[in-house]
Amino acid sequence: MKDINIKVKYNNNEILQSSFKEGTTLYSIKEQLKDKFNYPIFLAKINNENIELFKEINEDCEIEFLDITNKHGYLVYKRSIALLMINAIRKILGEDTRIFIKYSINQNWFCEIENVEITEDLLNQISNYMLKVTIENKPIKKMNVPTNECIKLLNKYKMYDRANGLSFVRKSSINLYKLEDTYDYLYGPMAVDTKDLSGFKLIKNENNSFTLNFLDRDNPTELNQYKSIKKLIDVFEESARCSKIIGVDYAGALNNAICEERIQDIILISEALQEKKIANIADMITKDNKKVILIAGPSSSGKTTFANRICIQLKVNGITPYVISLDNYYLNRENVPLDEDGKPDFECLESLDVERINKDMESLIKGEPTEIPKFNFITGKREKGKTITLKENEVIIIEGIHGLNEKISKNIDKKDKFKIFISALTQLNIDSHNRISTTDARIFRRLVRDHYFRGFGVNKTIQIWSDVMKGEVKNIFPFQEEADVIFNSALIYELAVLKPFADPLLYKVTKDEEEYSEATRLIKFLDSFLPINCLEAIPPNSIIREFIGGSCFEH
Repeated sequence: MKDINIKVKYNNNEILQSSFKEGTTLYSIKEQLKDKFNYPIFLAKINNENIELFKEINEDCEIEFLDITNKHGYLVYKRSIALLMINAIRKILGEDTRIFIKYSINQNWFCEIENVEITEDLLNQISNYMLKVTIENKPIKKMNVPTNECIKLLNKYKMYDRANGLSFVRKSSINLYKLEDTYDYLYGPMAVDTKDLSGFKLIKNENNSFTLNFLDRDNPTELNQYKSIKKLIDVFEESARCSKIIGVDYAGALNNAICEERIQDIILISEALQEKKIANIADMITKDNKKVILIAGPSSSGKTTFANRICIQLKVNGITPYVISLDNYYLNRENVPLDEDGKPDFECLESLDVERINKDMESLIKGEPTEIPKFNFITGKREKGKTITLKENEVIIIEGIHGLNEKISKNIDKKDKFKIFISALTQLNIDSHNRISTTDARIFRRLVRDHYFRGFGVNKTIQIWSDVMKGEVKNIFPFQEEADVIFNSALIYELAVLKPFADPLLYKVTKDEEEYSEATRLIKFLDSFLPINCLEAIPPNSIIREFIGGSCFEH
């Protein structure tokens, strides 16, 4: 057995350069270096490719170990905790118990158990068993199983949605993971054992569900903040009801509809449900005689299309809207404050002329002629814009990431304001154990739009995405519960539409580029969906048109 030369990095620093015997596993190397790591290691990167710690090393290479603070390491930790939980529930309630991981709020997962009352006593039993398995440090075994055998196993445990999803995977074999007697198929790398999986908490929710509370990625010694965000939960539950109306609850069901040529009906019903919701919002605004409608939401949530569609519905009600973008109130570029890296911070509230915004809004409400500035993104300066006067049966629509922040509408009486938070809150999961992150749903929208309409390459979009999310956590999400209405802009069919646009872009990312690991993860994610090519069935006012083109609105 020959020696191989290995260089090891952690947190961008080289911590070892040594020789190991051929066939040494990444896990073994990690264990030998455990005193050099700040937090538990869950993954490794070799040549920009994420590699599970099960892997044996057979040639010279450079290894970068990833802990829980790394995005990909954090995902391994969360998936492995989920397997630990599923195993505990099956041990306590029976091997055919159906568990549902439904959606995420504040990085925590909301879960249900079919036909089981969730009590504090039950959650304590599950939690105690999970902790017992971590103390005993049970192995998580990886097995490559023929796909047809995997489907049979999933059906045996009544995981029909998961078996159906796998029937569309064109691979001869699947990686199954086993913890004690529990087998599961999870979409991505897993931990090798359970010893580093004690960081979690199970919390009973108000309804018959519970929250799987994870460690905070930025501060792994503490759990994520837990709070019941009622309005957001209500939107997710409403989306689940819509899924039942449409007849599509998981990716496999959507693929069935595509194969059976039922997808046009699903597109039309999905769009009709959204249009009905927009019309209802317009009716609420009209009934309460609101004068200022404030719209905010994260990147790629479809704010522009939504604003145009709410305008049309208000016009149906005899209301004339004026749309004002907060972007037009940017300070001149040389006056924009800098972030911690010394770059202009266009995401912070202080990059806007808040005093001018409040002055103009107050003037408009009083019915006074008001000049609305226009920001020139080429010169980086604010310019003179149109003067408008708000008349009876006219309203202002203010759209921008800070739209729900009270500081930009403090001079407007609460009775005159109507706040709308919009986001693509995914209503479709891959299956009952593998959820689709709302962040992932939005990045596909952004990748496609950036490439086709904004001149950004896929690498650039991936590079800046983490900074975009940090800005959202700071400037947008804290205000979402203050909204009068939360509008879900996700369409149940959209990932199948975005797939043929996004796949070729992601495949362009080469192995020698830093973005390769993320591009590969997104490609594997899209493998769960068949493509929709009948784009003519998507109406021109659809929110998805904002990202793929063919919209009847200007963007």
